[in-house]
Amino acid sequence: MNKAITSFLMDHAGRNPVSFHMPGHKGSRIYRENGYGDFLDMIMDCDITEIPGADNLFQTEGIIAETMKKYQRLYGVKKSYLLVNGSSGGLIAAILACVKPGGKIILARNCHKSIFNALSLASIEPVYAYPQEAEGYGILGEISSAEIARCMDANPDADAVILPSPNYYGICSDIKSIAEEVHCRGKILIVDQAHGAHLKFFEKHAADKGFPKSAEKQGADIVINSTHKTLASFTQSALLNVVSDRVNQFILEDKLQTMESSSPSYPMMATLDINADLLETTGGKLIKDWAENLDSFYKEAKKIPGLSLIEMENFDRTKLNIDMSAYGLGGNELEEKLMKEGIFIELVTGNIVMCMSGIGNVRSDYEKLLSALKKIDEERQDFIAGRVSLRPEKQPKALTKVLEQREIPKEKEFVQLSEAAGRVCASSLIPYPPGIPIACPGEVIDEDVIEYIKKSRKADEKVIGLTSDNTVCVGKQ
Repeated sequence: MNKAITSFLMDHAGRNPVSFHMPGHKGSRIYRENGYGDFLDMIMDCDITEIPGADNLFQTEGIIAETMKKYQRLYGVKKSYLLVNGSSGGLIAAILACVKPGGKIILARNCHKSIFNALSLASIEPVYAYPQEAEGYGILGEISSAEIARCMDANPDADAVILPSPNYYGICSDIKSIAEEVHCRGKILIVDQAHGAHLKFFEKHAADKGFPKSAEKQGADIVINSTHKTLASFTQSALLNVVSDRVNQFILEDKLQTMESSSPSYPMMATLDINADLLETTGGKLIKDWAENLDSFYKEAKKIPGLSLIEMENFDRTKLNIDMSAYGLGGNELEEKLMKEGIFIELVTGNIVMCMSGIGNVRSDYEKLLSALKKIDEERQDFIAGRVSLRPEKQPKALTKVLEQREIPKEKEFVQLSEAAGRVCASSLIPYPPGIPIACPGEVIDEDVIEYIKKSRKADEKVIGLTSDNTVCVGKQ
């Protein structure tokens, strides 16, 4: 019998792959080495429901409340909520709690797709704040406080502001300055820190390493953290941290129970508990080792002549953004070469391969990645011989341009992608990963968007919103 998912997972695990993708635990090693092997061995027997003594996620009075208090202490916040629908559920609940139905929200245009789902659920009108382009890399960078202020002044009836920091590539925005702009206008700031759950602990244990400060530290009102992305809990587990008194916790809790499963996974919540215990007991060593491994990797990688790394101010260096286009390698080809060496990465964007490190990576993982990159360097020396410039090439224009905006269509129809140029998008088109819409409802689809989607599909990448017969949803003419 073909077990499909099971067979794939077992076969993949049997290869002993090197993981530079989420989740951050990177496999069982971090649990077993820190005394949680028995839990892994008994995980099926730990899959229970709300029996007496097991507490209830939506009326926490016992063991779940204790884990929430651990995170409250760890992040230094007013309250922490466990999330079992990933950061997505927390982001949607936060928006629904802070923005009235039919109201307005100011959001970064490079927000995750879950945020656009929240807008649809409550008929919330988006006001887009556009990120700056990361100069020299052709990817979207930080959101400036001036851009947030501009949007708020033009839309004083907006109830809240939401943006990602770090973004998928590790680029952070100046949350402190943004929070000041938001709060002086009496609004609420929600930060999608899904990719930065670890920043609070680098702040504590590796302050000399130059990592950005956490959004909790910089004045956000609500911060959502995907502990599974870079820390040690299981996929789909996350946290929502309430940092200020501007948030109505009663309404927020109501929206959380609306969005989350009524049958939360106890094994998943147990890994949130284990993650908290690891951070409390051995967190200092784990974070310091992580920081030292990153320092070693960056130092050695910079010695490879045709390799470029993204590094800039206010940047989360746990994201290893590697460009080897100077060797004639695009991102997809570089990913294939790394997979042949048993290394699996998180994301390809144009020429950039993003390797997401996590708390579970060990020195040998970085050494294997370096070895693979040096092997490519040796194979491609002839290609770069005599080259004057090794600067990275520009990324696809479709990823950074601002599309023309019109009203969100009320009547819809499906047309072939090849015929969609000039039509108004009616259902988001979302390359996944990273899960950031390339065209949102109300934006005019152009040839650059169409070409990027075609190239993505040719490379066997997923694009949510594109049907199996290559049609997209647009406004009816």
